[in-house]
Amino acid sequence: MSPQKIILAGGGTGGHIYPAIAIAEGLKKTFPDYEVLFVGTDRGLEKELVKKAGFPLKTIRVKGFRRKLSLDTLISIKELVHGAIDSFSLIKKEKPDIVIGTGGYVAGPVLFFASIMGIPTAVHEQNVTPGVTNKILSRFVDKIFISFSDSIKYFPKEKTFLVGNPVRSEISKGNRHTALKKFGLSSDIPVVLSFGGSQGAARINDAICHMIEVIKDTRKFQLIHITGKNHYDNIKNALANKGITLDRLGHIIVRPYIYEMQDAYAAADLVISRAGALTISELSVCGKPAILIPLPTAANNHQEYNARYMENEGAAVVLHEDKLSGESLIRTIEDIIFDENRLHKMSMASKNLAMEDAVEKILAEVLKLVK
Repeated sequence: MSPQKIILAGGGTGGHIYPAIAIAEGLKKTFPDYEVLFVGTDRGLEKELVKKAGFPLKTIRVKGFRRKLSLDTLISIKELVHGAIDSFSLIKKEKPDIVIGTGGYVAGPVLFFASIMGIPTAVHEQNVTPGVTNKILSRFVDKIFISFSDSIKYFPKEKTFLVGNPVRSEISKGNRHTALKKFGLSSDIPVVLSFGGSQGAARINDAICHMIEVIKDTRKFQLIHITGKNHYDNIKNALANKGITLDRLGHIIVRPYIYEMQDAYAAADLVISRAGALTISELSVCGKPAILIPLPTAANNHQEYNARYMENEGAAVVLHEDKLSGESLIRTIEDIIFDENRLHKMSMASKNLAMEDAVEKILAEVLKLVK
């Protein structure tokens, strides 16, 4: 039998791309002769992340719709037509044996045309509440993979499988001692890791800036903060205007981006973040307690549902953006990080939610489709 060709369609944010990379790496490890091709757009993070992971990427033209009618809606319709043409042409040329979608607007036309062309298809939903694209695709694809048991009610049960969220294997393999040494942090003082998703978050950055003003002269806890590449210069300048020079603060680390997130997770005792599905899964795999700040504008309010899921299980505390400030963040951190019993219970609750065999479960079902 000739080597199989598998297309992975997903893009936009790290939350859609990293699960696809985890699946791709699992495929290559289990079936080295399989050919894996990514399909995305030329605007999302996939151009950078897929290349870094060592997989080929082809792009199509597609754009998301705004909920209100505007000139941008007309542009989106034009891009949708282009995306349909690009997707049909790509599927016809590449002749894949299976197509798997991991979310983002790019997955829609690629999986739709693959399905109507008789190619086996599957889609993976990372969030508790699915997006519009996956709800539509669920009518056409052969299999639906979900990350949370609560999601089953949104899809046809007969072709839906609870697998968890594919997380890169290296995420949970960081070593605390090595990570602390790499960041130049002390092993005797608690460490807080904060970030706002793959793109960064302005509101979280602002709160962290105010927090840094308060903790710069004290070493109650240490901080690793990831601003997002587009926010770093603004944050650095804002702190400089307050007379704060980052390279002189040994217990506070501020970076635009960290590729080796396994080191950041390994160093952290507590994590502050948005509540994207990938982040939720990484926190669980690493057994990290969290302060979750859901993005209020997230589609279908899915981050709120993700965050409440973690909170209800005892693994996180939810802090809404309208209550977010440097002061509220410090209070919430100190309520958790200096209570060893609470910190331990939250950590165990987080770890208990982990589904570390997601990739293996997906590969088992993919193999059935290929055969």
